[in-house]
Amino acid sequence: MPQVGIVMGSDSDLKVMAKAAEMLEELGIDYEMAIISAHREPDELIQWVRGAEERGEKVLIAGAGMAAALPGMCAALSALPVIGVPLAGSKLDGMDAVFSIMQMPPGIPVATVAIDGAKNAAILAAKILAVGDEEILAKVKDYAKNLEEQVKAKNARLQEVGYKNY
Repeated sequence: MPQVGIVMGSDSDLKVMAKAAEMLEELGIDYEMAIISAHREPDELIQWVRGAEERGEKVLIAGAGMAAALPGMCAALSALPVIGVPLAGSKLDGMDAVFSIMQMPPGIPVATVAIDGAKNAAILAAKILAVGDEEILAKVKDYAKNLEEQVKAKNARLQEVGYKNY
């Protein structure tokens, strides 16, 4: 049963949104992924979002560019937490999507990550799930420890060889 639903408006978003799926796989969290356009398939979006809880999902990740209606619509249709991923596919390099996702009306919050930040959206989803799941919490802590060790190893190498030989 998927715990996270990932949705995007176009297959052109898949390259970025796949990073969320890859991170969830690394953490051992089940998910489902769908392509549903908020503007071209509103009825399908309503059905997908309203069925999320029944499918076992506890967090939704929605990637969108330009007008970026998808994350806001997901939040308007569900009580589940929604994480918006602004995508950089427009002439404004994703800033239009950032503002669209961030500027939700009171009562309809959408968490927002960096432009093309699908990996961070997955980590945030895992942290939300970890509130009630010790196994996921342990995996998130292990992931963070691994990041720390990577930075320490890079610093040790820099100290050893100097910046010119790094």
